[in-house]
Amino acid sequence: MLQCTAFTELPEMGARVALMGLAGGPGRGSEAPDLDEFLLCELGEHDEGVEHAAQLWSASARAGRDLWMFWADADGRRKFRFTELLPCPAVIHRLSVRDGDACVLYDRHPAAHSWDVTDPLADLMAERIREDVRRDRDRDGGGGRTP
Repeated sequence: MLQCTAFTELPEMGARVALMGLAGGPGRGSEAPDLDEFLLCELGEHDEGVEHAAQLWSASARAGRDLWMFWADADGRRKFRFTELLPCPAVIHRLSVRDGDACVLYDRHPAAHSWDVTDPLADLMAERIREDVRRDRDRDGGGGRTP
């Protein structure tokens, strides 16, 4: 499933207020994380009736809750809300019962788990980086050092 392509400008003051209000959160001032100006929906493609979602802050394992921002367009206006949610408990085990990848979305999220969501832009960027590395390696004779 492809990742939702919706994005929004972060309402910075609302995000900072939500971060400061978290129990066990990053606190104030220098402890607060740097926030991106724009956020991309982290969910897989979804119906218009489902809010878009982006994780703002991930708690420590002990705190157990993450801060998510949800947004939707209604009546010609974009509406935001911030919510603390438990992480999704799903884990996929590919080769070993002990080792697995956890879903990085929130508990009871709609549609697919994070491991089933593909981001074509990130895949394209990764392929371009691989091509650049191959080209540099071939130009340098495979030694990895420039003359």
